[in-house]
Order: sequence, then structure tokens, then C-alpha cells
Amino acid sequence: MYETIDGSGGFYINRIRPNARSKMNVVFQTGDEELDRRFVLEAELQGLCLLKGYKSVGGMRASIYNAMPLEGVRALADFMRDFQRRYG
Repeated sequence: MYETIDGSGGFYINRIRPNARSKMNVVFQTGDEELDRRFVLEAELQGLCLLKGYKSVGGMRASIYNAMPLEGVRALADFMRDFQRRYG
């Protein structure tokens, strides 16, 4: 996930220092609240659910716990790249 965020050229933003990043909860945003809302809605249409971030922070949050298969993480990364291609 962080490779996709860090490789987005600033389209996706993660303000957490690399050495302090969670491996289980990946938070990110686009910097545009409307685009973040669109991301969450379009992701849900693709079966990628529960990505809305914390109310106090906004953006998105991907919870990648043990029950999340690697295929799910890859599907989200693929969606993120496609979303950036369409809206970036």
C-alpha cells in the first residue's frame, strides 16, 4: 500500500513518517475532500469496502489485518492506480 501511495507523485498523501507507519491501518488522502468521497464511493462499487477514514482526520483508511488476503491488498492498490489515472 505504501509503495502505491509513495509512488503516486503526490496524488495520494500520507503524512506519517515512514518509520512510524502502521502495517495494519494505512491512512491516506488525496488532499481534496470531494475526491476522497468519490474514491470511497467508487471503491465500494468495486467491492472495496470500509475505506472511509476517521471522522476527525478524513481521507481514507485501509485496515489490513490478518483476515485480509494479499489479493485484497493488491485489488485496492490496482484500484488506487486506476483512480489516479482517471482523476490525477
